[in-house]
Amino acid sequence: MIPQPYMLEVTDLTKTFSGVVALDAVQLRVRPGEVHALMGENGAGKSTFMKLLIGLLTPDSGEILFEGISLKAANVHEVLKKGISMIHQEMLNVPELTVAQNIFLGRETTGGLFRWLDDSVRNKQAAALLAHLGVSIPPDARMKHLSVAEMQMVEIAKAISNDVKVLIMDEPTSALADAEVTILFGIIRELTQKGVAVIYISHKMDEIFTIADTITVLRDGQYIGTYPATELTENSLIKLMVGRELDRLFPESTTQPGVEVLSVQHLSRKGAFSDINFAVHAGEVLGLAGLMGAGRTEVARAIYGLDSIQSGEIHLKGQPITIKSPQDAIRQGIGYVSEDRKQLGLIPALSVKYNITLGNLSTYADGGFIRSQRESTAAVDVMAGLRIKAAGPDQPVVYLSGGNQQKVVIGKVLQANPAVVILDEPTRGIDIGAKSEIYKLIHELKASGIAIILISSELPELLGLSDRIVVLAKGKQTALLSKKEATQETIMRYAMQP
Repeated sequence: MIPQPYMLEVTDLTKTFSGVVALDAVQLRVRPGEVHALMGENGAGKSTFMKLLIGLLTPDSGEILFEGISLKAANVHEVLKKGISMIHQEMLNVPELTVAQNIFLGRETTGGLFRWLDDSVRNKQAAALLAHLGVSIPPDARMKHLSVAEMQMVEIAKAISNDVKVLIMDEPTSALADAEVTILFGIIRELTQKGVAVIYISHKMDEIFTIADTITVLRDGQYIGTYPATELTENSLIKLMVGRELDRLFPESTTQPGVEVLSVQHLSRKGAFSDINFAVHAGEVLGLAGLMGAGRTEVARAIYGLDSIQSGEIHLKGQPITIKSPQDAIRQGIGYVSEDRKQLGLIPALSVKYNITLGNLSTYADGGFIRSQRESTAAVDVMAGLRIKAAGPDQPVVYLSGGNQQKVVIGKVLQANPAVVILDEPTRGIDIGAKSEIYKLIHELKASGIAIILISSELPELLGLSDRIVVLAKGKQTALLSKKEATQETIMRYAMQP
């Protein structure tokens, strides 16, 4: 078979910021109908590269050719019109608008004498797109009321609604469970069969080797190479990305679970979950598995006091407790790391120090005044203990990598000395090297006697870290599996029960 000409060609692309080289002579060549994975750790230059491709940034030098024509000085609107679209890792939605309004933003349908916006047509089109993706999200629902996973599916629907020729997907499955990932991969195959080229960015190795035809690797802003996916293994790809071999991804654990720390009995919240029963012990990781909409995050939010419960009981160390707010949960010894660290876990503009101490300010106060030196000392200790890489405690957290931001959130939660920590998607959107660090941290927390409830859409992560796994389906508990009983097939069978 004669190879097709390249649809997109990037040659010697270079970009600097204030004298710091973000990209140095990077190359990329993508053919029609190809899934081309772009791999690299956080900080490798992938995001800068994609911003250059879609016209958000202008390169210092180098050339971008699309269908043989230079995209020099093209802006985002021009790039979209040419047929290059992108699903961003950080979702770009308008919370107050509906699902349909977000999907067709800038491409609204009008009708009638005065050319009013036609919501009915827009809603029908959005419903058809969402049905094609296999999700039942009402097109007239406000975006602010959706879960992170549902927002991600709306972003995917928005991207494929364009007459797209090159589709860039930046961590499109970061909030999706395996069943939704399977649906997405089916959509990708449909698009490639029509000649659409897909540039796919993900930190999930199993996805890359399932969907990618070709892999390009960046490291520290440098082009490392381009390889057929069939010529690489997970270990060889990791070595290309990080420049070294990684230790065992999931640390061996010899910790034996101790006394029961927290239990929930017949926990129910109308419309979210019902009759949930489990217990987690000191030095144990209890996994919560399920598909999108199964109720995992809703259960966590209820335990932490973010949402109310209609019925059921929560026991801490054998005693019934009442939790009406996160303040109650923190006082009782329960910590929570949200799946959306930037919206619910951090204040990006504030420093590492302030983010770490924010949840426990009374510890650093005397007579109603915050003692800055005491704060700084605590922050430095947390940074050292959690191996947070930053210029110092006063660096704004927005400039940290995703993995280091997640460590800051965990550090903040640990400042209250919790007996139980709920980790909701703790490795969402972070690279393989940072994942390894988070896994080591979870192992250390477990060894220290903390009880951990782990929610993850990545089954290998759940299986690698959990001692037992609770499976939810449509708000109901369908299984409680021991480590020996838990396999990907078993979990999926219980997660897909009607």
